[in-house]
Amino acid sequence: EVQLVESGGGMVQPGGSLRVSCTVFGFTFNRYDMSWVRQAPGKGPEWVSAVNSNGARRYYADSVKDRFTISRDNAQNTMYLQMNSLKPEDTGLYYCARVSGLITATPLALHEYDYWGRGTQVTVSS
Repeated sequence: EVQLVESGGGMVQPGGSLRVSCTVFGFTFNRYDMSWVRQAPGKGPEWVSAVNSNGARRYYADSVKDRFTISRDNAQNTMYLQMNSLKPEDTGLYYCARVSGLITATPLALHEYDYWGRGTQVTVSS
């Protein structure tokens, strides 16, 4: 059974840092491109970042570029999102998602994902 399990969310003050993780089960992790998507309260999903299967290519939304870093450890079946200089507008539920094909353009559309985790909450507030 395919599972994606996020962890590491929490509450942090503006300007702070947080790292969220996504550990996967039930499929060969190193064969798939992966992505982070977030959803703020009362808003639709927003693509945040993506990484190709071997970690060599990384993609970011303009809103997080130069503040967030995506990475993956294929030996540990885990993907990470290091978030620095956090802002209140970064608040939301952060989901990891498996890309069904290959990343050819960004932002990724919702139909390009085939599996999702349940999300981890990130709250940026003073």
